[in-house]
Amino acid sequence: MAEKRGKIVFVIGGAKSGKSGFALRSASACEGRRAYLATAQAFDREMEERIARHKAERSEEWAVHEEPVRIAALLKEIHPVYDVLLLDCLTLWISNLLLGERDIEAETGAFLEAVSACSATLFIVSNEVGWGIVPDNALSRKFRDIAGSLNQKIAAVADEVYLVTAGIPVKIK
Repeated sequence: MAEKRGKIVFVIGGAKSGKSGFALRSASACEGRRAYLATAQAFDREMEERIARHKAERSEEWAVHEEPVRIAALLKEIHPVYDVLLLDCLTLWISNLLLGERDIEAETGAFLEAVSACSATLFIVSNEVGWGIVPDNALSRKFRDIAGSLNQKIAAVADEVYLVTAGIPVKIK
């Protein structure tokens, strides 16, 4: 018999909107074993400091899996072990895929399959990228288009969607 799909909660907002904090508080309120899936990579001092701040916000009850690229495989591997998963964040993952010259269509397709098969409650954090100016270069436009498309696909399958702005979450689905 197939496992029942867990609840999907999609949290989206602009940079520094409070989306990660909201997702962490919401996921922490859920019962069971918890895992944090981090996609960030520390290529410079400023990013090291950002990652350190995120780590300091989490209690020790969170298992941490740092994976910048293989998110679909990791999700498939660990979802039966945990009751709650928090993926932070989709847009950093997309950047990692683009800069690593990965097959974006295959990777995002595998990710969507893994999300649909996930038995844990899954919180997914992403940046809203469609409210700014049209980027002036092809790579930035490609990133925006991929992120916007993936955000729409995740929102479509999510049970709940929250838009966070100025630290205030608004449930939109």
